[in-house]
Amino acid sequence: MTSLSPLVRSFVAHFGEMGSRWGINRTVGQIYALIFVSPTALNADDIAEKLEFSRSNVSMGLKELQAWRLVNLRHLSGDRREYFDAPSDAWEIFRTLAEERRRREIEPTLSMLRNALLEEPATEEDRVALERMRGMHDLIELTTTWFDDVLRMDQQTLSRLMKMGAKVQKVLEFTGRAVAGAKR
Repeated sequence: MTSLSPLVRSFVAHFGEMGSRWGINRTVGQIYALIFVSPTALNADDIAEKLEFSRSNVSMGLKELQAWRLVNLRHLSGDRREYFDAPSDAWEIFRTLAEERRRREIEPTLSMLRNALLEEPATEEDRVALERMRGMHDLIELTTTWFDDVLRMDQQTLSRLMKMGAKVQKVLEFTGRAVAGAKR
């Protein structure tokens, strides 16, 4: 990472560290960070050189990032190499990550729960388990329906909604205190 500015080097290193917490490995996190902040599309050789990674590690990382739909493949006229860039809009990245997480993590869980809820309980233990699974299913369905509505919002509306969170919390706290005071 010697050819990177201190600012970019710091950002790339941080994304590598955070990658493991987000479910990707350090190398993939660093590759993504480099592509994200790059002013131009990069090819695998550029990435390998800038990050001092093996070409095979870069190729595997790029495949993973493409599977997550976080990078775009580009071809430059007269150049046979593949180039990669990333959306620069943080909201677009957020939406893509949310959609991918839902597809990979939430949908399989909902599918399993739907199938389980079709079963008739054979024992009291099964009845309790199904009751709890129904609660989990209903919560996940509710949140995914809400999240679908949120993802359909334009960026400006979504931003306003997110900023309202703190205000809504204050109103709820005030309302709760007012109701508690009225009951005394």
